[in-house]
Amino acid sequence: MNEWAGWIGRETVATDVLTAGLLTRFRATLDSAAAAAGIHWCLCLPDAPMALLGPDGHPQRGGDLPPIVLPRRMWAASQVQFHAPLATGAQISRRSVIAAITAKTGATGPLVFAEIDHETRADGVLAVSERQTLVYRDTGAAPAPPPPPPPPPGPWDWQREVTPDAALLFRYAALTFNSHRIHYDLPYATAVEGYRGLVVQGPLMATLLLDLAAAAVGAERIAGLTFRGVGPAIAGEALVLAGRTEGSAIVLNACNAAGLVMTARIDLRTNQTGDGS
Repeated sequence: MNEWAGWIGRETVATDVLTAGLLTRFRATLDSAAAAAGIHWCLCLPDAPMALLGPDGHPQRGGDLPPIVLPRRMWAASQVQFHAPLATGAQISRRSVIAAITAKTGATGPLVFAEIDHETRADGVLAVSERQTLVYRDTGAAPAPPPPPPPPPGPWDWQREVTPDAALLFRYAALTFNSHRIHYDLPYATAVEGYRGLVVQGPLMATLLLDLAAAAVGAERIAGLTFRGVGPAIAGEALVLAGRTEGSAIVLNACNAAGLVMTARIDLRTNQTGDGS
């Protein structure tokens, strides 16, 4: 896509510290005394001042991200590899590079996909690498609810039901410094972006799936995570998290009453002595 060619390869670097306070708040948000997997999404956060936020609450485009004119932006998917632990007190740096920008046309109209590579280091050691996919689309009319898809195939080795509420979304938005209004502004989420309620953050759902797997097999065995958003999870609606082992991997799904909202796969370390996140 020639109009974005000049953005490919652009990079930004951010720094942070993994404090004991952040880890405590992260675990309190998940109601888990041991949770740590996924905390890298709470580090090296964008810190645009209020004057530089757009009408949707996101930082305006043209700074770290290209000025794509389509107004709706969502975190569509990620491929994550966990190389080494993120220890409390570690000095964190994250290098982010725009890897690709692709225009497509979908059922709802024009789409632009931006892929960003992130490398997170703790005290200079590579800890997490990730290919993040963002999707931009037009607002248009409020989308009609799709027919519920068939339930995901079972049986499942582990299953948990949670009902994300507005307080959970608010706390996670605070942990990630995410001011996208679909997560806390109900009139905006329903009237402007056409959702049926407040939208649960994609990385929050991925973190809940990581926590489900870590509780079952141990966080140190998790080598990588791939997830893809399929549909919106809505605050106040029950969300069923399910997983099962398949060889050296774990297959996971998140579903609500409308059907599948996220699919995920975790790759496991076969060497028990390997480092984990």
